Amino acid sequence: MWNKTKVFLEMIKFEHTIFALPFAFMGAVLGSVVEYGHLPSWAQIGWIIVAMVGARSAAMGLNRLIDKAIDLKNPRTSNRAIPAGLLSVGEVLLFIIISFVLLFWATANLSTLAMKLLPLAVFMTVIYSYTKRFTWLCHIILGLTIALAPLGGWVAVTGTIDLSAMVLYISVAFWTAGFDVIYACQDADYDRNEGLHSIPSRFGIGRALMIARAFHLITAAGLMSLFLITDLSWWYFAGLIISYVIMFYEHFIVSPNDLSKLNTAFFTMNGVLSVVVFCFTFLDVVVRYLW
Repeated sequence: MWNKTKVFLEMIKFEHTIFALPFAFMGAVLGSVVEYGHLPSWAQIGWIIVAMVGARSAAMGLNRLIDKAIDLKNPRTSNRAIPAGLLSVGEVLLFIIISFVLLFWATANLSTLAMKLLPLAVFMTVIYSYTKRFTWLCHIILGLTIALAPLGGWVAVTGTIDLSAMVLYISVAFWTAGFDVIYACQDADYDRNEGLHSIPSRFGIGRALMIARAFHLITAAGLMSLFLITDLSWWYFAGLIISYVIMFYEHFIVSPNDLSKLNTAFFTMNGVLSVVVFCFTFLDVVVRYLW
């Protein structure tokens, strides 16, 4: 049982939850403080965690199931759980169903608007895995899907969507799209040969990295806009400056001629960035609103 659990955790890349979960907390904290002047309740935080685990597990399970034939042919991914025979299609399908049940259960215990928007979230979770079969905009679709985490956190505790929530949503969407473009550079040749669509396979690695930088400039502008349109103060601004340095370094260590540090740029830097932005946002609202 423990070995099977480890295989499932590896399949869904559970450690990558650090990308989206801090932003989900950020959306919940900002929304609750802006709307009500206090932090979300422990019950709300708990249900948000359950919803995030369910949504991300379902999304990754679907991605692995839908892409099983592609993963088998790609040397980089042929050792993933399904093509390697470590998990059966039936086991993964059951895992996906249980994950969606968790998502539905958690959402039902949050706001009415969150429940109304759930079908859209499920649709985007399902459709993303098919997009690379027909459009190089798949990275943006992924970004818009993962960015539902902070938007969902905001909606979960407030039952509303305002300008600040949408600015956060767009910022996280282009942050995700940017680092996904960088990650896709390692499969540019394979995708091109197999007729799969991505920005690196369509435009080449050099231009793809430039596009990734442009996406992250949108993120930088969006996070700055959030500072300007809310009551966030210099604590948030300090975290913002650190996040800019992290994004700059992420692009500095990757070049068309050297992708050796791609995993550092993809996982380490982005994991640190999401935690930094959330922690400084949390510190800001605690100092400004609650002390």
